[in-house]
Amino acid sequence: MNDTTATAADGTAADADRNRRQVLYWRLLAKLFSGEEQPALEKASVAIVDDIGLPAALLDPGVTVDTVVQRFPELAAEFDGLTASGDAAEPGTAAVGADEVRRAALVSKLLLNAFSTGTGDVSATRLAEWQADAGWLKRAMCGQPGASPAGASPSGADGGGLGNGLDGVLGDLEGDLVRRMRLREVLADPALAARLTPSLSLIEQLLRDKANLSGTALANAKALIRRYVDEVAEVLRTQVQQTSAGAVDRSVPPKRVFRNLDIDRTIWKNLTNWDPEAERLYVDRLFYRHTAKRVSPARLIVVVDQSGSMVDSMVNCTILASIFAGLPKVDVHLIAYDTRAIDLTPWVDDPFEMLLRTKLGGGNDGPVAMAMARPKITDPHDTVMVWISDFYEFDRSQPLFTSIEALHRSGVRFIPVGSVTSSGRQHVDPWFRQRFKDLGTPVVSGHISKLVFELKTFLG
Repeated sequence: MNDTTATAADGTAADADRNRRQVLYWRLLAKLFSGEEQPALEKASVAIVDDIGLPAALLDPGVTVDTVVQRFPELAAEFDGLTASGDAAEPGTAAVGADEVRRAALVSKLLLNAFSTGTGDVSATRLAEWQADAGWLKRAMCGQPGASPAGASPSGADGGGLGNGLDGVLGDLEGDLVRRMRLREVLADPALAARLTPSLSLIEQLLRDKANLSGTALANAKALIRRYVDEVAEVLRTQVQQTSAGAVDRSVPPKRVFRNLDIDRTIWKNLTNWDPEAERLYVDRLFYRHTAKRVSPARLIVVVDQSGSMVDSMVNCTILASIFAGLPKVDVHLIAYDTRAIDLTPWVDDPFEMLLRTKLGGGNDGPVAMAMARPKITDPHDTVMVWISDFYEFDRSQPLFTSIEALHRSGVRFIPVGSVTSSGRQHVDPWFRQRFKDLGTPVVSGHISKLVFELKTFLG
């Protein structure tokens, strides 16, 4: 075969692969936007996956990704590596080969299972299966191989730019599934409740409906909330410990123990005792590292808007406040508000109890919370106030900002936060956003890690 013939053959094969990949994506779109069967596309897709050695279960949205991987373990690594070359989601690219057809089939499976959520009631089993499928999609799209997808809340990982956007979309889908559940009936049945995986969407529904729960249902709801609180707290506690060590206090003499021995400095300071003939260094003085940390006493006042648009912030901030309350010499106060304010400080060590005492929903009346927070300030220069809200206030004359401006002038470190979420999405009244920027206290990014960093800067 001459070069011309080979080139033509290669072009024909590439065209065939491109067409086969296109069929798989056409089928995906048809499935997502229409419940009706497309016989021609279904038949062609079955032939394609069979020809490339993939199981027909990939085409069945009723079969979970976990089930596929259990039956065909070798596919786990392929799902994880879907975006390794960075073009898994670009069906229009020119260079298409057999590998791209295979990838299209796997990507279609993940997208179909995650985005085709159907209609009608949702069972606890169905929610758990969807959460697992969404976890697989996150792993594939955000480059997180090796993380366990089972039971993972799709809105609880930090996957960078793509991850933040995907988190938001999956979080909305999960919220819709939770709303379609007969949650009270599920909670009343211990076997069904045991199948639920805690997630932000589920916790939101439980907090909104807690007044209507009793007996077994209430006990199961509390257990789910505590599980979620413990899981999130473990992640946040690690972040806080990593960023809140404090500066070294050189006024405290170092402990003269072996683990604090500064070997490099000891050698340097004793170089004059070097004996070149014996090739020995005689040490007549040891030097030790200072390890005592300086932690300035500080008062941390966290004010959280608990209106309907700020549920995720409420959950995250109660947990975060409890963690900072456990740090030495940090006096933490927590206030939640909508049209009324509630002082949750007595329960700041127990985020579970704090969440049970909140009433989600309602409006947004910041001056009510400010009236409760202001008396807690004893030394403005030793106080940081974190205010988490979208700042869409009832009173458009902006009395809240006037109070904030006065606190800032007095020396209080004021940190406005649009929201505190895992995905980093935030919505803030543009008027407030500009005023905070002019004041020199711009709104902190909504990602919770940014708030941890800001607090560390003040408290460290």
